[in-house]
Amino acid sequence: MLRGEIMKLDEDLGPDREDDFQTDDEENQGQRVFENLDDQTDSDNSQAPSRNLSNEVPLSPSWPQSYRQSMDMLTNVSVTPPGLGLTFLRRMSSTGRSNSASQQYQDDSSLTTPLVSDNVSSKQPHHVQSLVSSSCTKFSASELPPPQQQCSFAQSVINGTNILCGIGILTIPYAVKEGGWLSLTILVMFAIMCCYTGILLMKCLDSDSGLKAYPDIGQAAFGIFGRLGISIVLYMELFASCVEYITLFSDNLESMFPNTNIRFAGTNLGTHQIYAITAALLVLPTVWLRNLSLLSYISVGGIFASILVTFCLFWVGVIDQAGVQFKPGGKLLDLANISVSIGVFGFGFAGHAVFPNIYSSMKEPSKFPSVIYISFAFCLVMYISVAAVGYLTFGDSIESQFTLNMPKELYASKIAIWTTVVTPIAKYAITLLPISLSIEELVPSPRLKCYAMSVLIRTVLVILSLVVALSVPYFGSVLALVGSLMSMLVALIYPCACYLKLHKGSLSKIEITNCYIIICVGLICASMGTYSAMTRIFGEGD
Repeated sequence: MLRGEIMKLDEDLGPDREDDFQTDDEENQGQRVFENLDDQTDSDNSQAPSRNLSNEVPLSPSWPQSYRQSMDMLTNVSVTPPGLGLTFLRRMSSTGRSNSASQQYQDDSSLTTPLVSDNVSSKQPHHVQSLVSSSCTKFSASELPPPQQQCSFAQSVINGTNILCGIGILTIPYAVKEGGWLSLTILVMFAIMCCYTGILLMKCLDSDSGLKAYPDIGQAAFGIFGRLGISIVLYMELFASCVEYITLFSDNLESMFPNTNIRFAGTNLGTHQIYAITAALLVLPTVWLRNLSLLSYISVGGIFASILVTFCLFWVGVIDQAGVQFKPGGKLLDLANISVSIGVFGFGFAGHAVFPNIYSSMKEPSKFPSVIYISFAFCLVMYISVAAVGYLTFGDSIESQFTLNMPKELYASKIAIWTTVVTPIAKYAITLLPISLSIEELVPSPRLKCYAMSVLIRTVLVILSLVVALSVPYFGSVLALVGSLMSMLVALIYPCACYLKLHKGSLSKIEITNCYIIICVGLICASMGTYSAMTRIFGEGD
């Protein structure tokens, strides 16, 4: 009888009535969520700093949203391996127990929240912001780990040194040949100024808790045009690095296997063209990867590759006594070609695109100045050592990459050349990633936001870098152009301009004077270096 009454009660309620109960519960739950969101918003507003950023533009989302996390891949030495947190969340979600954890990851990701906070967007429901913002990077977020907050002091030093000590070290002896021995004073001067501007970027980030990456600083100081301007310059610098990777690969293989010719489709391909195309074909599968965690570890190993190549140079020059065997000589100062040295030296110390990411990921951000000092000091010692040994060993015959001068029959030379060949292949995809993700954000149609479109965009970028490398096969001249035109903006001019803007009215006369001096030096060096590099590119090349 009791069972019959229960069945009768169920029939009276019916499916419609059951849905009503569920709807009421969902409405009550949604109301509680929005009440919590309102309370959280009120508390966030009460805790927000009273000082507002000048020229702050309410923009949600701000392009590029993917900058911070994609640049984090360039400095991925952390306690938690890249992608591990994301994998953990996926496993949890597969068991139906990670709804809150997954939502927390989405909330913390810089891909789904505006990079510069604003009062207008903060009043909207948080899930609405996530839906609007995530539409820009729907199919790219799975490739990136969450923003790191676990880097120790030692790991941060490795990250900073790895960014500074890159392919530019191969060209340092060539820069000394062009500018003379006294040009090394310019190298020291750039080290001091770039170290100073790196500290200025830290102070710019401290001006507001919402600033995490370089484009954020640009938007805080100069509005949306400041954000777009610095982002475009940074992406151009990264693209130029991809071009240099292909040229580096081709030049070193050409030195190992010269006189390689192929006739394809009625066209004769020379040695440089064959190896440049080979480099593009080798890096193409790596840029298609969805998860670049493994490549990020290899990329961070670039510092060890630089040390290995430097050790091989010392071995060839001192032990094997190759080249001119440390005969003193060379020019003391060459004012006619010193602008080339300026561009190369500027490129060597321009790691500012990633410095804000390193600072934001540190466990103890207060130690960031020490990280900068140690990284710059280590790289300065390496640069001066390589410059002296390379120029003393090979004299005025030094090429734009000292590996091209090393005798091919020596084991140390083979190790250095093959290390130089492998490194660009490992770093190419990581360097191209920020550019490709930023373009993928701009895809207008949601239907086109898919993996196939991502593959297409990255393939086109690889082809473009190959075309540029074939059109301008001058490693040293292109490096000098990038260092003069872009690195001066990123490393000298823009940090000082943003610092003056964000801290206007609270700076001492010494700080203001230092900033204006650095800006003037940057403008002069950029003009001289750009003109000289362009003249060489359209003239005789390296």
